[in-house]
Order: sequence, then C-alpha cells, then structure tokens
Amino acid sequence: MTTAFDFSAVDIDGQQQSLDAYRGKVLLVVNVASKCGFTPQYEGLEKLWREFGPQGLVVLGFPCDQFGHQEPGNEAEIKDFCSLTYDVTFPMYAKVDVNGDAAHPLWKWLKDEKGGFLGIDAIKWNFSKFLVGRDGHVIKRYAPTDKPASLAADVRAALAT
Repeated sequence: MTTAFDFSAVDIDGQQQSLDAYRGKVLLVVNVASKCGFTPQYEGLEKLWREFGPQGLVVLGFPCDQFGHQEPGNEAEIKDFCSLTYDVTFPMYAKVDVNGDAAHPLWKWLKDEKGGFLGIDAIKWNFSKFLVGRDGHVIKRYAPTDKPASLAADVRAALAT
C-alpha cells in the first residue's frame, strides 16, 4: 500500500529528498506561489510549522506555476522571496506541476487519496492543502481559501494519534 513516505521530490536547493525522512510525522503538503492573492498564507503556514513542528508537524511547500503564472521565478528566487518576505523556514521543494500529465507523482497520489469538491480531483488553485497523518495517509484536503489558522484543530488531532 502506498503512503506519502514512499515518494521523493527535489528540494528547493536541487537535492533529491525522500519523504521517508518524515516517516511518523504529520505532514501538511501545500502547493504555493509567490504572486497569488493567497500568498500571505505563507505567514500562517510558518506559524503552524513553528507551533506544531516540535510535536511532529512538517509543512512541505511545493511551488507551482500552473495557475495564472503566479510562480514565475526560479528556485533561488522563490527561496529568497519566501525567506525575506515571510521568514519561511519549513521545507520547500522545487517547482512542480500538480495537475495534468506532468503532475508530480506525489500530487497525483494526494488527489487520488482525497478527491475534491463534487468529485473533481484537480487542484483548483494555489494553496490547496493536504493533511497527512503519521501513518502516511491523507486525512483531509483543504481548499485554497482555508486559512492555515483554521487547520489548527485538525493538526492537533492528527498529532494526538
């Protein structure tokens, strides 16, 4: 049976990273963008990471440029923007596609695990979020409009199991 920990991805610095390194942790996987109306959610994601990281939460940011060309920069520019603008310290990855034939395998799996509203699996916009339990399975899928602070109770519950 496949879990989130069976995947790997290239990190923001160009290094292949196995998600198995996070086995036993709770993951919040998010497709992010620097020039999106939801970009200020970086602040809330960082807050969740800092508050719940010591208890086992790992926020994973996956830049995506599939929605309105809202992530036009390269990885170095994305890293600088996130660090300088929002003091992001949670793990960031290289740009990925989340929809279509070239979608990253992790994102294909996430969508298969938890379909979207009205059975439409496609990611609708940047800052879609998936909460993954310690067992590596998706607990819940959140819309881009769901602010990170609104996920705190679900994160606490996931950390408690």
